Amino acid sequence: MAPSFSSSAIVVIYSLVFSFLPSAYSSDFFVDFKDSSVPESDVNLLEFPLNLEYLEAEFFLYGALGHGLDKFAPNLTMAGPSPIGGKKANLDALTKDVIRQFAFQEIGHLKAIKKVVKGIQRPKLDLSASSFAKVIDQAFGKPLEPPFDPYANSINYLIASYLIPYVGLTGYVGANPKLQGAISRRLVAGLLGVESGQDAVIRGLLYEHAKEKVSPYEISVAEFTTRISQLRNRLGHAGQKDEGLIVPLSWGAEGKVQGNVLAGDEFSVAFGRTPEEILRIVYGSGNESVSGGFYPQGANGGIAESYLCIGSGYC
Repeated sequence: MAPSFSSSAIVVIYSLVFSFLPSAYSSDFFVDFKDSSVPESDVNLLEFPLNLEYLEAEFFLYGALGHGLDKFAPNLTMAGPSPIGGKKANLDALTKDVIRQFAFQEIGHLKAIKKVVKGIQRPKLDLSASSFAKVIDQAFGKPLEPPFDPYANSINYLIASYLIPYVGLTGYVGANPKLQGAISRRLVAGLLGVESGQDAVIRGLLYEHAKEKVSPYEISVAEFTTRISQLRNRLGHAGQKDEGLIVPLSWGAEGKVQGNVLAGDEFSVAFGRTPEEILRIVYGSGNESVSGGFYPQGANGGIAESYLCIGSGYC
């Protein structure tokens, strides 16, 4: 029997969390980047996550509304190439409502970062069903039949969504101690709060169905999350920084529970990842110098491009 708490309750909790975010994280502290005192050392660290914010914005916009940034905020793309393969998902009313909220939050994130730094062009993104299917096949170590389709239904879409915000939030956790400027740290703290909330809602909605089988595979929702988390750990090459919805008792909070609606370390503190780890994961190659996955031409910005330069041998 699946864990019993309602989807609507999860969404209410999500709303309450953000009502208590400190006002310091509001737009009041933002200034135009031309007038801000952002240390040069912070710029690449703030521009790098735009690669993930673009991915999230496009995936959520297409999933809920059938169109991406080219329709809703074309000025934010900086003339970057349009994504391929995105389409409207077959979502139930609640899931569509939640994903639509996420989509417009991501537009806000793009604007927020570009208030502080100039920003980077939208990278080429592959949002096709086959792109997600490759990740799922990689997670299970074999092709699933039929191929996994993230747009087929709400559960599939939420499983596909499980792939995305968590990687971003671990990147923000990893970046925060490296930032020198107060504006930079406030920005990342505010972004981290919302990204964490999105991940919590996705995990909560999936946890409600954790023991149910995903049709037609006869594999539980929890097993999908475990396999995806294990894959990200393998690709990241930095130990265990990812956990599924149900874990061994020794991994649960204080070693007391197997339910794992929020992932954390032995102290229930969020894991952090470096840009290199994130590139290895989102490229699906395990190598920050070998592009692929959702970024067929690689990510943009100083950090990502420095590794693509090394990988190509044409620096």
